Amino acid sequence: MQELTTHGEADVVDFTALKNFAALRGQLRLSLTPRCNIACWFCHNEGDVPPPLTRTDRSWQPRPRAMVPDGYLTLISSLMDAGLKRIYFTGGEPLTSPMARPVLADLPEQGPDASYTLITNGTRVRTHRSWLSRTRLDKAKVSLHYLSDETLRAIAGTRISIDTVLDGIEVAREIFPRVELNTLLQRENAHEVERILDWALERRLPVQFIELVETGFNGPRASSAVSADAILKHLRTLTADEHVEITGVGQGRRVFRIDGLEIDVLHRNLGRHHVGQCGTCPLRPQCVEGFWALRMDHNGSVQPCLLRDDLRLNVNELLSDPERLVAAVARHVTSFTEGTL
Repeated sequence: MQELTTHGEADVVDFTALKNFAALRGQLRLSLTPRCNIACWFCHNEGDVPPPLTRTDRSWQPRPRAMVPDGYLTLISSLMDAGLKRIYFTGGEPLTSPMARPVLADLPEQGPDASYTLITNGTRVRTHRSWLSRTRLDKAKVSLHYLSDETLRAIAGTRISIDTVLDGIEVAREIFPRVELNTLLQRENAHEVERILDWALERRLPVQFIELVETGFNGPRASSAVSADAILKHLRTLTADEHVEITGVGQGRRVFRIDGLEIDVLHRNLGRHHVGQCGTCPLRPQCVEGFWALRMDHNGSVQPCLLRDDLRLNVNELLSDPERLVAAVARHVTSFTEGTL
């Protein structure tokens, strides 16, 4: 992990790389907790030790929590003032965290084109409905990798019913301006993917089908990954309205419109946003995303790459000084973009 270095007041901070990242629709992903009430086998946990591993081997534990609600809110306000507009709240399952309510209920007002998105498995939405309905969250992205109890157990190792997940989606539709679904393509749900699409279309819910991003944690089951070819073929029987988007950061995607509803397929063959640091990275052959998100964990570290834990920057000591905080993040993004970290 990178350590902070002290810079004199006369040092000039170049915000170009940070502003370019924001202009390319880069995300700030804030993990409120590494814990989750289910344990999907493929979970990357925003770069921390994922729940499936902690359940099977107690010697593996996520990083300890150092962040408090005010620290999250300072980071959000400071980086939004610096130009970032897309803020995502993740985990683990963010709604299992004691940080969730004090952070999400006190979000600063969004500027033009800014948004707040909750990424959730849906199982705790009804429980927290009353206060979630009063937040500034614009959108919820709900994971729906299953449509039966059997598939939910096979993927997530839980006895929670699929009815709880589907109910959470319905509640989310009532309280958030926009709800979207995410479905990871895998052998365990291949028999249900078309049914998931039908379920989404019936409810006018956008859905994004995603090919597996392999990490060191889910690598042993990488053979469960399946390509997007089957769902692409099926979508082409439903609509001829298809185009490819490869602008901005992140993976390229195929976008289909069915009766005006957008269905996305994240396809690894469509390119990614690699920057200077990627040029000499030994993990580049397995990287399908490139630089598309800044990840802030509950330990107080900012990480520009999911696969490179050594590039984390701990900013705990700067949370009381927003100006120095933003300067440190800007320098880190610049160094990563230029390949000098």
